[in-house]
Amino acid sequence: MIQFSDREIVNEHLVLDSATEVYYLGHNLTLKNCTLVIRVSARDLVIARTRLIDCTIEVKRVLKNFQWRSVHLKGCRFKGRFSGNDFGERPSFPGEASIEDCDFTEASLNGTRFLSCDVRTLRFPRWPCFTLFDPVRRWRELRAYSWPGDIGPIRIEGFAQAPPSTVAVTYSAPELAEQYGTTPEAIRAIVEKLDGVFY
Repeated sequence: MIQFSDREIVNEHLVLDSATEVYYLGHNLTLKNCTLVIRVSARDLVIARTRLIDCTIEVKRVLKNFQWRSVHLKGCRFKGRFSGNDFGERPSFPGEASIEDCDFTEASLNGTRFLSCDVRTLRFPRWPCFTLFDPVRRWRELRAYSWPGDIGPIRIEGFAQAPPSTVAVTYSAPELAEQYGTTPEAIRAIVEKLDGVFY
C-alpha cells in the first residue's frame, strides 16, 4: 500500500499509477493546488478524511463506481471519464464529505450523482452529457415522458429508490444509449423537452 496521510501537500503533481499497489489518501490529508493523476481502478484507490482544494483531478481510465464519501472537494477541476461516482455528503456519513465550486466541464460523467450540495456552485459538462436536477423529487414527472429504449422503466423509476439527498445526476447520452438500446439523438429529443436539466 502507498499512503499519503497526516500532512498538507501544496503545488505537487501526484501520479497514482502502480500496477501492484493500493493507494490510500488519508487520513488527515490536505492537497492544495495539486494535480492528481489517477491511472488505477476504483478498487485500488481509497480516499478518506481528505481535503482537496483547488486541485485538478485527472483520470486516465474510466473511474467506475467510486464513492467520494469521505472527501471534501473545493474549487477542483475534473478531467476524464467517471461512471457511477457519488459526490457530496451521504446521509449515513454526515459531515464527512462535501463538494463546492468544482468544475466538471472537461469530464465525461455517466450515472454520477451529487448529494447534499449546492449545484449552483458546480459547473457540469455539456452535451453529449446532460444533468437532471432534483431527480428524486421529480421521478414521477420524468417518468411521464416517453424515454427511448429501456431508459424510462429502468433508469428513471430507479430514482424513487435513490437517496433523497440526491440533488443532481449526470449522464453521458452515448453511454446511456448503448446501455439501454437507443440512440443519443433519441435521448436528446426528450432532454430538450425537460425543465430542470442542463445540457
